Amino acid sequence: MVDRLNYAWRVLATAICFFTFGIGGALMWVLVFPALGVFVRDRDRRGVHARALVRFSFAAFIRWMRWLGVLTYEIHGAERLQRRGLLVLANHPTLIDVVFLVSLIPEADCVVRSGLARNPFTRGAIRAAGYIGNDDGPRLISACIASVRSGKNLVIFPEGTRTPKLGSGALLRGAANIAIRGGLDITPVLIRCIPPTLAKGEKWYHVPPRRFHVVIEVKGDLATASFMLGTTEAIASRRLTEWLSTYFSSVE
Repeated sequence: MVDRLNYAWRVLATAICFFTFGIGGALMWVLVFPALGVFVRDRDRRGVHARALVRFSFAAFIRWMRWLGVLTYEIHGAERLQRRGLLVLANHPTLIDVVFLVSLIPEADCVVRSGLARNPFTRGAIRAAGYIGNDDGPRLISACIASVRSGKNLVIFPEGTRTPKLGSGALLRGAANIAIRGGLDITPVLIRCIPPTLAKGEKWYHVPPRRFHVVIEVKGDLATASFMLGTTEAIASRRLTEWLSTYFSSVE
C-alpha cells in the first residue's frame, strides 16, 4: 500500500514539475525577458543577464524536483565547470540533462533544436540567451567555435538527442568537428540516471519504480591536439568521434 501511494505521488509530482517548467518558461518569455530588453539595451549585456536568469531558474527547478521527491542527485568535479571558454561534451540519458548542466555552468551556451525556438514554453529563454540553433547549416561549426573563443561555455551532446532506453545512440561527428577545427580541448561530463527514466521515446508519466538518482561526473580536460598529428581534420574528427563513443559507452 505504501509503495503504491509513493508511486502515485511521484506520478503526480512529475506532472507538477512539467507543468511548473512550462508555465515558468512562458512567464519568463512574456514578462521577464521583455522587461530585461527594456532595462538593458546593449545586446551582449542583455545576453549575459538572460543566461544568468536561465541558470538561476534551472537550479531552482532542480531543487524543486528534489523537494517534491522526484529525484536525488550528486555532482562530482563541479569546480571544473567554473572556468571560461569550455567545450563541454556530455552523454544524454535523460530529458533533464541540459537543465542540470546549465544550472552548474556560468555563461553556458547551447546548441538547440530549431523546434524549441518556436515552442512558446522555451523560445523566450532561447532567444534572450542567444543560444545557437542547429539549423544554421554551414555556419553552425564556426558559430560554436566563436562561442567558446568569446569566453562562453558551450554545452553539446554528441549523440544529438537523448540516448534510447534500450541502448546507446550513435555519436554525430559535429562535436568532434568543432573541437578539431577550433583547436579546442574538451571537458567531458558523464551522466548516469539510476534507474533509467525520461530517455528518448519514453513518456513523462512512465515513472520508475523508485525515485531516480542522477550522478554527474565532470572529468579532467581532454587535449585534442594528439588526434591531429600527421593527418587531416576529417580523419582527426573521425578518430575523436570513435574515442568519444568508447568513452561515453563506459557509463552504461
